[in-house]
Amino acid sequence: QVPLVESGGDSVQTGGSLRLSCAASEYYYSTVSMGWFRQAPGKEREGVAAIESDGSTRYADSVKGRFTISRDNAKNTLYLQMNSLKPEDTAMYYCAAAYSAPLLLAGIVTSSGQGTQVTVSS
Repeated sequence: QVPLVESGGDSVQTGGSLRLSCAASEYYYSTVSMGWFRQAPGKEREGVAAIESDGSTRYADSVKGRFTISRDNAKNTLYLQMNSLKPEDTAMYYCAAAYSAPLLLAGIVTSSGQGTQVTVSS
């Protein structure tokens, strides 16, 4: 299991913004797809955003135009900038690694962190 450590979760109001961070080992960071999925109580895991090693990105339709995934190669850190947050974005957000971005968005991951809670109130 590759250590992935998330941070940045918080409680915000509708329309607010948050930036999640994920520190990863250099090996995984440079060789596999990475991204974020979320899971709310009683709901299925949902892939949110993914980024390939070449920098190409994919997003779930529910977050397109509002969330941006990025990476800082010098710091081996993955980010998820979340803007225009909605109550339905409330969930535990997990940083994850996967064999490809499509697999990650499908919730099929090889490694994930402990999660960071995002709560959006109306």
